[in-house]
Amino acid sequence: MTRASKTLQDLLNHGFDTVIDVRSPAEFAEDHIPGAINLPVLDNEERARVGTIYKQESPFKARKLGAALVFQNAARHVAGPLAIHDGSWRPLIYCWRGGQRSGTFAWMLKEIGWRSELVEGGYRTFRRLVVQYLYDNPLPFRMIQLGGYTGTAKTALLPLLQAREVQVLDLEGLAHHRGSLLGGLPGGQPRQKGFETALAQALLALDPTRPVVVEAESSKIGDIVLPPSLWEVMKASPWIEVFAPTQARAHYLAEAYADILADPEALAEKLSPLRFHRGHELVDTWCRLSRDGQLVELCASLAEDHYDPAYRKAMKAVDPKVLQSFTTETLDPPALDALADRIAAQLEHHQTTEI
Repeated sequence: MTRASKTLQDLLNHGFDTVIDVRSPAEFAEDHIPGAINLPVLDNEERARVGTIYKQESPFKARKLGAALVFQNAARHVAGPLAIHDGSWRPLIYCWRGGQRSGTFAWMLKEIGWRSELVEGGYRTFRRLVVQYLYDNPLPFRMIQLGGYTGTAKTALLPLLQAREVQVLDLEGLAHHRGSLLGGLPGGQPRQKGFETALAQALLALDPTRPVVVEAESSKIGDIVLPPSLWEVMKASPWIEVFAPTQARAHYLAEAYADILADPEALAEKLSPLRFHRGHELVDTWCRLSRDGQLVELCASLAEDHYDPAYRKAMKAVDPKVLQSFTTETLDPPALDALADRIAAQLEHHQTTEI
């Protein structure tokens, strides 16, 4: 049996015990249905080998080899990770387009006695529904952007606000990037498709009748591009801003970016593009401060001489409606908790008066 879904929400609310992606590990790594496990019936090398034979020799020969490999790999999965399941287990299975790979595996599981079903159209159907949700229709959300100079702990405030029952959307978390020149994180960013899947899932979990706080970003976070529908909502959104003294921000940045700042050579390479914008003398000063271990001084200069001018220029261009500005003298955990209380209270007041 195949399971048809007309909306992304319907597909994600599938109700099955396990979702199995039988595509190759490379296909799975690029993107997959949230929560799916990867049990490939053809690995990367096998898939390439079968495809080459199909194109260069014979479709029949390729299908014969593919069938042998699929059954061998499927048998290994049944004897291995699937052996723990009893007869009531219900798996939902998909491949690229709901064809031979998933159909063969689902047939085998059904013959064993498990109630397996297929995603109609496979991953292509899922991807089409994601694109439809993010690109084809306006998003039904009211957002409030959380702005402020670099180092005002905006990202750290998001989970604190969420703990106070404020709806938040953590774009940097989804993009696995800190959203600045030094923002790269270990492991790198997800693929664009994988980001869009995670974004769509996060948006579907939100209540469109309540405002959503999102950190002020550009239309790109690292190499990830925000879908136009989301970017249009963000551009039209009012702001709240956070301010803190330079020294407080410098101490916060030195801790938040400790992994980047710990490697002077890697930092110098990341700072090199700024020579054109900020001049060799200033970049050389940053590199010296890095080598000398003067990290708080380095972060203070980066803030005052690079990030702050860029932020002021962007604010002039954007000219957002600012609902409220919040100032904190320090950015330690107690101060951030107090700041989150103030912001949450203001957002609740704003929502109440708006209604």
